[in-house]
Amino acid sequence: MLYNMSHSKDFQLTSGHSRNTVGENLKYLIRDRHGRLLGALLFGSAAWQTEPRDTFIGWSVQTRREGLSRITNNTRFLIPEWVRVPHLASHILSRVTRRVAADWQAKYAHRVHLLETFVDRDRFRGTCYQAANWIRVGQTKGRTRNGPGGGPTTSIKDVYVYPLSRNFRRELDAPACAGASADRPACSRTEGRAGR
Repeated sequence: MLYNMSHSKDFQLTSGHSRNTVGENLKYLIRDRHGRLLGALLFGSAAWQTEPRDTFIGWSVQTRREGLSRITNNTRFLIPEWVRVPHLASHILSRVTRRVAADWQAKYAHRVHLLETFVDRDRFRGTCYQAANWIRVGQTKGRTRNGPGGGPTTSIKDVYVYPLSRNFRRELDAPACAGASADRPACSRTEGRAGR
């Protein structure tokens, strides 16, 4: 083991913006206490539609349009091959899920309430997501991320989600930025976005 993961001083998450990604996004770089890079995650725009996720939430077409900005997609998760730390991937996912909503709020002036990811079944088993308590809600149909356009064009992927609150369905069903409170200020889609 490279370091003792039970001490927070041994593990550092830093967040930032990825300049090569379109739309709202956050990247996390994971380093050990000596500054060595152990991994990276990128969260970006949610998939326009995916039946397993939409069914799990209980979305109609209209509520999906209004709620997509409150979901983020874990589009990349990389741990270099040379890093050999047992359970590191699920530990990283657990740490990130505890802070991503606050980081998103600080950067974009609105919260996210659900995380999603797509695991290529031909290459991976999704073990780290399962160990970090993500929920497998189904499989894609092999279409690209922006919706139907004919037959399958990519591999079938398992769809995993991670609710960030107990009331995530209610939060995702509410009109965007409605219901201002101390922890969820009212906003428009453009005002108050930090980092723009």
